[in-house]
Amino acid sequence: MALPTVDARHDLRARERAENFPVALRVLPRALGRDLRAVYDVVRTIDDLGDEFPGDRSAALDAFAADLARVWSTGTPHAAVLARLVPTVRRHDLPRDPFDRLVRANLQDQQVHRYERFADLLDYCALSAAPIGELVLRLFGEPGPRQLALSAQVCAGLQVVEHLQDVAEDRRNGRVYLPQRDLAAHGVDESDLDAATAPPQLRRLVAAEADRVATLLAAGPPLLASLRGWARLAVAGYLAGGAAALDGLRRIDHDVLGVEPRTRRRDVARHLGRALVAVRKEGPC
Repeated sequence: MALPTVDARHDLRARERAENFPVALRVLPRALGRDLRAVYDVVRTIDDLGDEFPGDRSAALDAFAADLARVWSTGTPHAAVLARLVPTVRRHDLPRDPFDRLVRANLQDQQVHRYERFADLLDYCALSAAPIGELVLRLFGEPGPRQLALSAQVCAGLQVVEHLQDVAEDRRNGRVYLPQRDLAAHGVDESDLDAATAPPQLRRLVAAEADRVATLLAAGPPLLASLRGWARLAVAGYLAGGAAALDGLRRIDHDVLGVEPRTRRRDVARHLGRALVAVRKEGPC
């Protein structure tokens, strides 16, 4: 099939602003910011193919994956967004596998719309979220196994809190990322997700899942302590975004159906400052 054309730069920049792309991107040295943006653009394009492409999404993802392989084989992919990735891959010796896992996650989205257990959701996050953290770390150097493990935990927390923010939207799209066993344990029927406002049992469930997110994000401080310089600032930006998203859920009393759970920039800035101050006080681990 012809390659899908979903990588217009103005669309990607609009996405970047809408998603509160980390504050660190705005203060990183130009070269690092350019490389981070090149990776982000490919990640965003893969997600758009899986979520918004108007035709056969699985076929579109397969076609993009074939073109993606050219980044490492010939260095001359057809899609503009991939052509912009080539110099970044070469500068930082980025591996292909994290990008392939992101494609597999979006292919899985075409078939799997429910997850039985929270552990199953975490397995999905290993495909859909952990690769992003790995790529970010690799842009700043060669991460060790412990750093990759901590990053995967943090990224899972960031992915799950995004699902909590998007419960209503995901439901409209036929997806439910709240684990089925957790729905049952809290007495929540899927029909409750169609209500105008979240009933008490759903709010309790969202609050419980938010507590799990906080536990996952607790891997952040030791990860930050293992990083230096711009890497520490970039990762702290992601962590601050996750903490601010939890603030947004608490602010609306976990009513993810009746009120849009917004992440406030001032909360991101506050958590960013706290994280950087705390890690300086703790010193290297």
